[in-house]
Amino acid sequence: MKKEIRIFLTALMFFTRIPVPSGIDHNAADLNKSSRYFPMVGILTGIIGAAVFAGANMLFKDIFTAVILSVIATLLTTGAFHEDGLADVADGFGGGWTRQRILEIMKDSRVGAFGVIVLIMTLLLKICLLAKLALLMINTNLLPYCLLYVAAHAFSRTMPVYLLRFMAYAREDDSTAKSKPLATKISWTGFVIANITGLIPLLMLIICFHHSWWLLMVVIPCGLLTLYLCRYFRKWINGYTGDCLGATQQLNELIFYMGILAIWNFI
Repeated sequence: MKKEIRIFLTALMFFTRIPVPSGIDHNAADLNKSSRYFPMVGILTGIIGAAVFAGANMLFKDIFTAVILSVIATLLTTGAFHEDGLADVADGFGGGWTRQRILEIMKDSRVGAFGVIVLIMTLLLKICLLAKLALLMINTNLLPYCLLYVAAHAFSRTMPVYLLRFMAYAREDDSTAKSKPLATKISWTGFVIANITGLIPLLMLIICFHHSWWLLMVVIPCGLLTLYLCRYFRKWINGYTGDCLGATQQLNELIFYMGILAIWNFI
């Protein structure tokens, strides 16, 4: 149990700015094993975002203000870790036409025009989707919306696990990367744990909505998006990088909100 707690705290340290005990470090073995806890970190991040939304909505009585503050809270919690990966992927694949050039651009710490544009559009769309869902879902009970927030963060962090399990790491030499990857593979046991953990908040959301199992259909667009990204990354760089994992999480979070909104309009 102590070993698993240490591995989880390693994931928490790597993916968030939440303080962890000083004895937790970037142990290579723990970093690889911590991939099973990606969705659990998402659950914690989602809870923080949902709590800030609930508090801000109660205080200001304005959904848009509450949504923006909740998004800021999640950015501060993660240090914009995944957003940075999305920006690097946009710059790399937008400005590079060869495998080597794409990897070189993604390694560059500077953010280019592609990255800025994608980040702005992503944040704007996320805020609009969350606000629209809040307007539809919130009557007198905040719980369903808070569960939606948690489910999106958890499930979107399950999708990068598929890249870890079924794809190869693209950089032949880790020393060429800005930082060493969190993991280059995940065991079948870890893969199953991550998938179960990522689905639990979604199942809780379904139960909260009087067993509206139609909401489970949101896994389809997320799965199709992840399959497309796997094929795209394999075609251009013959694998994935840490930035690709971050981009996969961010895009799946958006697709999750869009899918729930689309399903909501027909149930």
